[in-house]
Amino acid sequence: MNKQDIQFLYKYNTWANIRILDAAANVTDEQFLAPAAFPHGGLRSTLTHTLFAEWIWRKRWQGESPVIHIKPENFPEYALLRSHWLEEEKALIAFVENLTDEKLNASFQYKTTCGEVMENILWQAMTHVVNHGTQHRSEAAAILTELGHSPGDIDLIIYLRELK
Repeated sequence: MNKQDIQFLYKYNTWANIRILDAAANVTDEQFLAPAAFPHGGLRSTLTHTLFAEWIWRKRWQGESPVIHIKPENFPEYALLRSHWLEEEKALIAFVENLTDEKLNASFQYKTTCGEVMENILWQAMTHVVNHGTQHRSEAAAILTELGHSPGDIDLIIYLRELK
């Protein structure tokens, strides 16, 4: 994997996140907070889980091993979650922009939130985060669609078509 490839994936990731966040801006407070039968719960919980994953992995890539979790309760309203997420997107893209091919192909160590020491190749972990986001954006999209606020297609091919 090279820097150009990972930059492309993260530009797509940001685009897809923004589509979900833009659609979520249309829900009521009650809909944002409502539970749902998805693995991480309702819209707030699903979005928080996705944000948490991006945040904790970026921290790990930067040499930190946080033991805290970002929790849905941290976001009693949608605007707060969106604001926090957009700040994280800036930090994540800044990290991606400063990568080198050498660093991407090197291994890094970190501790899980339970303290277990792990090691991965950076580009593989970064690809995991985009893939993980795809799963949970799909869940958020399903919730939003049920609420009458579909984000539209968030497929990679749609992103590519929009670039033209």
